[in-house]
Amino acid sequence: MNMRLFVNIDHVATVRQVRRTDEPDPVRAAVLVELGGADGITVHLREDRRHIQDRDVRLLMETVRTGVNLELAASSEILALACEWRPKQATLVPEKRQEITTEGGLDVSRASRKALVGAVERLRSAGVRTSLFIDPKADTIKASADLGADAIELHTGEYANARGEERREQLARLNRGASLARKLSIDVHAGHGLTYENVTPVAAIPEIEELNIGHSIVSRAVFTGLEAAVREMATLIRRARPPR
Repeated sequence: MNMRLFVNIDHVATVRQVRRTDEPDPVRAAVLVELGGADGITVHLREDRRHIQDRDVRLLMETVRTGVNLELAASSEILALACEWRPKQATLVPEKRQEITTEGGLDVSRASRKALVGAVERLRSAGVRTSLFIDPKADTIKASADLGADAIELHTGEYANARGEERREQLARLNRGASLARKLSIDVHAGHGLTYENVTPVAAIPEIEELNIGHSIVSRAVFTGLEAAVREMATLIRRARPPR
C-alpha cells in the first residue's frame, strides 16, 4: 500500500494573521507544497478563523491539483461551507477556542454520537469523503466504524511527546489501532506532532496510508524553503516502506 503525504499549511496562515496582511499566502504555499511532492493539502477552518480564512479554502479548491483535506468541527456553519465547497476529504476534529493546537481525538461516545452521525451523513450526501480524528483506542476505533466514516486519522500526539520505552509503547498502540481499523474495513490515516526525527516508525506501519504533517514542515521551510522541506519529508516516509 502506497503512503500519501498531506501537508497542513495552517501555520503559513498563522504567520500572515499575526500582521493581518496578505503574506505569506497559504494558497501560494500550496503550489510549492505540491511541487515538493505532497499528495494533498490539509487546512483546518476553525470557527474563530484564527488562521485559515474562508477565502483561502475557496481559492485552494480552485487551484490545488492533488486534493484538499478540510479539517473542521461538527458545527452547522462549517459543515454548510464544506458541503458547498466539496473538498476531496473532510476530517472531523475536536475544537476548543482556548487551545493552541488540537489536544486530542474526538469524543465518539454516546453523548456525541448524534452530532457526529449527522455530520458524516451530511458530508456524504454532498459527495465528500469523511474521516474522524481519534485517539488510538480500540473502543474508539470500533465506535468510529459504527458511525460510518470512510476513514480514521489516528492521533499521534502521545507518541510524539513520549520518550524511550514509553514511545515504543505508544508506537505499539498505533500499530494495534491501525491493524484493528483495517480489520473493520476503515482506511487509516495518522497525524499530529510528527517531525523529521520521529516520523519514520509511524510511516512504516503498513496499514497507515496517509500522514498529515504541517508544523514540522513549515518550521523546516523557514530555513530550507518549502519545496525542499516537503521533498525531504516525502522521501523519509516513502523510504520507510520498501516497494513491493
